[in-house]
Amino acid sequence: MDILKVSKLNKIYPGKVAYEALSNIDMTISKGEFVGIMGPSGSGKTTLLNLVSTIDSPSSGEIWIQGENPHRLSAEKLAFFRRRELGFVFQSFNLLHTLTVKENIILPLTLDGKDIKEMNRRVEAIAEKLGIVPILNKRTYEISGGQAQRTAIARALIHSPKLVLADEPTGNLDSKSARDVMELLAKLNREEDATMMLVTHDAMAASYCDRVIFIKDGQLYNEIHRGDNRSSFYQKIMNVLSLLGGNGHELPTIRV
Repeated sequence: MDILKVSKLNKIYPGKVAYEALSNIDMTISKGEFVGIMGPSGSGKTTLLNLVSTIDSPSSGEIWIQGENPHRLSAEKLAFFRRRELGFVFQSFNLLHTLTVKENIILPLTLDGKDIKEMNRRVEAIAEKLGIVPILNKRTYEISGGQAQRTAIARALIHSPKLVLADEPTGNLDSKSARDVMELLAKLNREEDATMMLVTHDAMAASYCDRVIFIKDGQLYNEIHRGDNRSSFYQKIMNVLSLLGGNGHELPTIRV
């Protein structure tokens, strides 16, 4: 079953010279898949994420999430759809510093008016999975970057969204924390059957996905599938990235 279906998607930014950020993109993500999106800076991968996440609207083409086109919803219904169906993990964590770790995690449930018992049950279950039970009552400025990203992942998954969108989730982490976070996302993908789309510059992060879609100059460039071996998949990803080109600084130093 397709959770995400993107059909003939185009995005043009008007201006003195119109800029075509995405051109004729077709892709699907099935239930339970973990799909990476890669490409040099300016390739269109962030635009694609913004269109799928409904932060931005397509110029033409369609996006279907769980059989619904969110871009056709009213503003009120769209806000509800985004809160109910989507989970977000950002590079900058986007946690609220005035709240504790636990309060940050239950935020989506609070907005949905869930009862306290149910909220506590869900928090305990996901905090256990993510290894953050000891820090639930701490403020976000008292925890490490890796713990902050785990908190953000817990918040993204607490309401069992249909699709989790992760934007450079390892971008602000050291290599050990980055690997821990990717292992956790892969584990949640397997155990919770969470469908995930990861936008990343980082070949190490992408090597945890089932498949990686590469975008260049706003168009689909290539797609590779993982198979059993993460190391050889990492090498395949590096090979495609070197063919893609782009400036050296856009592709991070190698971290396996």
